[in-house]
Amino acid sequence: MTRLLFLLFLAIQPTVLFATDHTIGTYNLHHTLKTDLNTPEGIHAAWDEVHTVSTLQGIVNRNNPCLYVYFVKNGDMDVDSYWWNIYRQPGEWLYGKDTITYHSLEELVEAYRQEIKGVVLYDSNVPSTSNIASAIAGIENVIAVRYDTTPGSIYDRLVAKGPRLNVKFRLVNPDGSPLFTGEKGSLIPQTKRPTSGSIKTDPYLWFIEKYIKTGRCNTNYGAYYIDQQWMKNPMATVRNHHTLSNHDFFVSRKAFFFDLSPWGDEPATDDPSQPVGTDLNTLKELLLEVYKHNKGKSMCYIGGFPAWAYKYTKHAGGKHEDVATEWEFSRLISAYNAFKDADAIGFGALANASFWQHFPLEKEYPQKWISKNELANRGLLTQEGKVNFQNREFVIFYVGDYDASSWLSQRTIDLWNHPDRGKIPLMWCISPVLSERVPHVMHYIRTTASPNDYFAAADNGAGYLMPGMLQTPRPISGLPAGLKAWKQHCSRYYKRWGLSITGFVIDGEAPAMNKDGLDCYAAFSPNGIVPQKCPIASLHKGMPVLRSDWDLVSDDPAVAAQVLLDRVRERKESVHFHWFRAILKSPEWYRQVMEEVHKRNNNIIFLDAPAFFELLRISLNEKKERLEPK
Repeated sequence: MTRLLFLLFLAIQPTVLFATDHTIGTYNLHHTLKTDLNTPEGIHAAWDEVHTVSTLQGIVNRNNPCLYVYFVKNGDMDVDSYWWNIYRQPGEWLYGKDTITYHSLEELVEAYRQEIKGVVLYDSNVPSTSNIASAIAGIENVIAVRYDTTPGSIYDRLVAKGPRLNVKFRLVNPDGSPLFTGEKGSLIPQTKRPTSGSIKTDPYLWFIEKYIKTGRCNTNYGAYYIDQQWMKNPMATVRNHHTLSNHDFFVSRKAFFFDLSPWGDEPATDDPSQPVGTDLNTLKELLLEVYKHNKGKSMCYIGGFPAWAYKYTKHAGGKHEDVATEWEFSRLISAYNAFKDADAIGFGALANASFWQHFPLEKEYPQKWISKNELANRGLLTQEGKVNFQNREFVIFYVGDYDASSWLSQRTIDLWNHPDRGKIPLMWCISPVLSERVPHVMHYIRTTASPNDYFAAADNGAGYLMPGMLQTPRPISGLPAGLKAWKQHCSRYYKRWGLSITGFVIDGEAPAMNKDGLDCYAAFSPNGIVPQKCPIASLHKGMPVLRSDWDLVSDDPAVAAQVLLDRVRERKESVHFHWFRAILKSPEWYRQVMEEVHKRNNNIIFLDAPAFFELLRISLNEKKERLEPK
């Protein structure tokens, strides 16, 4: 009888499946991509659940891969299902792993309740508090929830009702009024610091005082993602570009989060009443405190990109162009030993990086360089070992842009897997630092490469910064040179991934590389670099240095081919080596461009990266010998 009563008791209890060390929980967020963004309810539904789940995921995945979500879509392609299915196959990392599917947010939170200490509430009326909430989530092991007492809100479901999670931290007063007011003459709450006069930047200054100066934040990682301002214009670009799904990795690393304008000549477009330069001054203070905590000896990894469709550009009522804003942000962070993994608009959403960070990479992924004998056997060198020009012009494609984990994760599926890949030699330029967040994609690409696929680093090495800002004298920051830290950082990644070429160096509005900068790159990229600001072609300690040239923009291969031909004709008197960059083009497009070029000029030779840069080095050595007196 006792046993029967016990079984009856179990039968009437709600079923909650708890994750264990041996299982992987899964949760589907696709419904958040289907809400009506023309209504406040639809906007909140699109934002709130993804934010809460991403902070939860970052916490529970910190030490082990425990929770996987389905969120990112690229057209009809379910990106997260694609990568899950790749590694569920026999012999792969996830093969045979037990899984538990959670069907509601309440069920998910209950399953991992022991991993979290409660909730951090943030203020709907102070957009920047959403980023501060994500930072606190990672540091304090609490999940982020927007304060909203509306029935059915996430706050209502998880705090007021349901699991009734404890509120451990508040970025909003208990009555819902703003904790941060920016009121002139007041102090920033819980500090002795005067307000900046900006309701936007005061929360960041509060975080600097409470978490960065006290050493409680991991200053090796930062996250530059849009705050709640997204909800004011959610259809400015693809709807998943609130980039909340990107937060999980940085939560797992206990990173700092921020969204500040790099411009000091106008108020931030999302806070027009602030004193001019307030955003910039706050950003510089944040980066300086990060630099001090890292003692200038390491590089800070920042995920994200200026949200130009929403803020800080002409799109949002500012006076600056999109690329100029990208470059100014890069110039600024570089001055403080930071680089970015550039989750830019279009393909900026990434999920599950906190899960994939545990993927077991191989110790090294080597690549073979070319020998002079091989060049001679291909008719590229004469019997005397000189470059066999024969009126030929040598061309290489910079296959980009793969300086962002999100872009690589989304576009590998269609571009790398295109059936034309391997038909012609291509130099795939992928930042090796992407192995931090998408190691599974990096491994997949390397282990499925053909003999015609060769890899170089994307801009500007193991991360996107402007190397001229690492040199002294150092504009903006006035700090000591950061070249040593950059060399140590890049050397580690280049060695693991078998890299010796940096396919493109964006100098932007930063100074050109001087001798110290070139020495730095020669140490880890000895087979070539392609900066914007340099002589057309030169050698530095045996490293070929070729000035970057034109982008091939047109999707029409015939048009692109004509641009290429015109440019080669214009330049061939000064240099016989030509670099062209294209962004997110398919292997079919490159093949068709090459075929269109050959229809009109058979003297143009498309080369693989080792042959191109080794011939360039030999040619420059020949020129040097001719110029130097015997």
